[in-house]
Parts: sequence; structure tokens; C-alpha cells
Amino acid sequence: MATYAKPESLVETTWLIARLDDPSLAIIEVDEDSSAYHKGHIPGAIALDWQQELHAPRRRDFIAADALARLLGNKGVSSDQSIILYGGNNNWFAAYAYWLFRLRGVTNVRLLNGGRKKWELESRPMDAEAVTRPRAEFRLGPGRPALRVFREEVVRLAREGQVTLVDVRSPMEFSGELLAPPHLPQEQPYVAGHIPGAHNIPWATAANDDGTFKSADELRALYEGAGVRAEDEVITYCRIGERSSHTWFVLSELLGHPLVRNYDGSWTEYGSLVDVPVETR
Repeated sequence: MATYAKPESLVETTWLIARLDDPSLAIIEVDEDSSAYHKGHIPGAIALDWQQELHAPRRRDFIAADALARLLGNKGVSSDQSIILYGGNNNWFAAYAYWLFRLRGVTNVRLLNGGRKKWELESRPMDAEAVTRPRAEFRLGPGRPALRVFREEVVRLAREGQVTLVDVRSPMEFSGELLAPPHLPQEQPYVAGHIPGAHNIPWATAANDDGTFKSADELRALYEGAGVRAEDEVITYCRIGERSSHTWFVLSELLGHPLVRNYDGSWTEYGSLVDVPVETR
């Protein structure tokens, strides 16, 4: 049985439960908001609110590298610590944060395999009291801008057929039957459909029922079976870039594909562009 390309990018619940008091770890819960954290979280974990803390103010972008370093330091996270990220829904936003952290130059970061879901299924301890830590110093390493791709290059590569595009949205979003996930409003300021030539591999198909990632063999069969080869240049996208970060993690960190970038502009940007090709089916 094959192993993950970068097994150090994950930790298991059995590993973490034995190290909850380890001062060399900084456990961070990341979700779209902090409501789940305040109902109960892994003991010692601090919270990052994706909308309020990781977005740039007044524009659609992420906080800059220096702002991220200040944020982590103010939360009491030191660059000497190993960051363990986790969240709900198969680590949906935790994987988004992992990608952003690596993009901005955070090097010592890992995901809790299965995230909040597996922790709860195993009846692990939870704490409802918010955690505060003394301020620390956080220093970033070199950023990795190659993990991100912008619309001009996406449009060019798609027109030239020089890239493998992986649309990780649901089949109904891909086909144009829905404009957004079913729980969100369908009145959206963009057209329906997908980038021509994209492969539709929904992000959650990479996860088991307990939220953990499927085995390396299963993942390889899933993506190679859909036409995504290890030697391809790959761009992942979804609606706003968060689900595609999960697939980026699978392809880059677990399967070791060397040329994978996340298009965080995703369909909200591409579907709003004038005079670009769009397919539905």
C-alpha cells in the first residue's frame, strides 16, 4: 500500500490526544465563523474566524503576510511552535487556512486528519471556554506565491488547453443547474457553468465518512481515473477558493503532484468575466 507523499502534513487524533499539554504545539480551530468553537473545541485550541480575521479589509483578498504574522503573534502563537489546524466539515476551512499559511510563508503547519468531525465521533474531550495566550513573536519564512494563480493566467491557459483544470464543486454547480451550494442563495452575480475542459471531481469525494482523507491508493485511483495525472500542471477551483484548497492539499501534499495551484478567484470571478468561454452540461 502506498503512503502519502508528505505524511508530515497530517497528524492523527490519537497522536494529538497524547500531546494536548505540549507547549511546542499551537492548536487552531478554523471555520467560516467562530460559532462552533464557542460551543466546544479541542482543549487548548484557539480560534481563527475566517471571515473576520483572515480576509483583507474592504477588498476581496487575504490578509498580507505581515498582518498574518501579527495576528498569530497576538493570538499567542510563536514561530517556534508547530501549528495544528482543524475545523468542521472535513476540514473545509482548515484546509483553506493551511493553503493560505503556506502561501504566506508559514512552514511548520499540519492538519488534524478528520478534523472536528473525527474528534467528536471518537468522543474526545471538548472545552467550551475560550483560550487566550500571552502575546508571542511570529516570524514568517519565504512566501510561496507559486501556490496561487490569477484570472489572466487561468483564462490564457484554459484557452490554450495547456493546463488540467479541476472543478471541485458539486455536479449540479458544474453543470450549471445550481449557482452555489444548495444551502446558499442561488441569486448570484455570475453566470452558471464551468471552465471549458475542466474535470469535475467534487472535493468531498477525497474524504471518508469520518472526515479523514482516503488512502493514497484510493486518492490516486480517484484522480487518475478522472484524467488528472501526476505530471500535469493542475489548477483547482470552486466558487470562492475554499473547497479547492482542500483538493489542492490532496494533490500537492498527499499525492505529491509538483505543479498544483489554487485559483481562489474561482467561479465567482471567472463566471463574472466578460467574453470568456463557459460550458454547461
